[in-house]
Amino acid sequence: MLIFQGISSSRAARRPRAVTIGVFDGVHRGHQALIERCTSLARADGITSTVVAFEPHPRAFFRPQEAPGRIQGMRDRALALSRLGVDELHILRFRQSVASMSPEHFMDAFLHDQLQARHLVVGDDFRFGARRAGSFDTLVQAEAQYGWTTHRINSVTAAGARISSSALREALRAGDLDAVRQMTGRPYTLSGHVIHGRKLGRDIGVPTLNIPVHRQLLASGIFAVSVEGIGPSPLPGVASLGRRPTVEDAGRLLLEVHLFDWNDDAYGRIVDVTLVHRLRDEVRYDHLDDMIAQIHIDAAQAREHLSQHGL
Repeated sequence: MLIFQGISSSRAARRPRAVTIGVFDGVHRGHQALIERCTSLARADGITSTVVAFEPHPRAFFRPQEAPGRIQGMRDRALALSRLGVDELHILRFRQSVASMSPEHFMDAFLHDQLQARHLVVGDDFRFGARRAGSFDTLVQAEAQYGWTTHRINSVTAAGARISSSALREALRAGDLDAVRQMTGRPYTLSGHVIHGRKLGRDIGVPTLNIPVHRQLLASGIFAVSVEGIGPSPLPGVASLGRRPTVEDAGRLLLEVHLFDWNDDAYGRIVDVTLVHRLRDEVRYDHLDDMIAQIHIDAAQAREHLSQHGL
């Protein structure tokens, strides 16, 4: 998948495209429905499937104090889109120049001139342009002028409720991984660079991969996990997501992963940690020995749960 930055890019070839537009945070099943239609239209016409993604979320620009937490960083979002078969990703940095752009200018300069859109695929609540003045109807009314066809995709539901990034954020805050899986169609994954830590895990016989986490929505806790990026196949383990209240008074948010039957050097590597099952809440212990005893209990429970899932 090719990735481009901005409203215009000299690297983006002038060729016809099927285009879908949004924030796509979480790449949930509602987003996947848009992308599936976009890629199928592109394949049928022999043209390029293109996702236009705003970054950051428009609300983070207009009302920073009310900005929604990010479900995914841009790297994880791009990876998810690539796995869905998207040919191109255009990242539009949401700043004043984009926020003030009229729907007419956005259609003419970007969708028509830059992207040469032949199909536009949008959700049933899609709005665009300054003051959210543009809509599905605006795109339809411009079809004769620009020669594109506009497609509207209805909302996707799970358990009778509309799937949205807002609903996905709430499930993450509640630590409800089953609801997350229902809304996204896949287990929740965190990724990042493995960094050097305090080596406490190694000292107590439970070495860990330490992965810093920024602005994480998921509730802290202990998880059964599988890890990709350091072996030919996923490696099972147990992980703690939190601020390590037993060993630090004001620790930074960290994902600590203990891999079963593996002990090698992974510093600097980018790993993907799939959170398969949430075992319990994060707890502060008065004594280090109590924490060590609980770690072994957690590891045994994680092994059992993962073995039931063939991991």
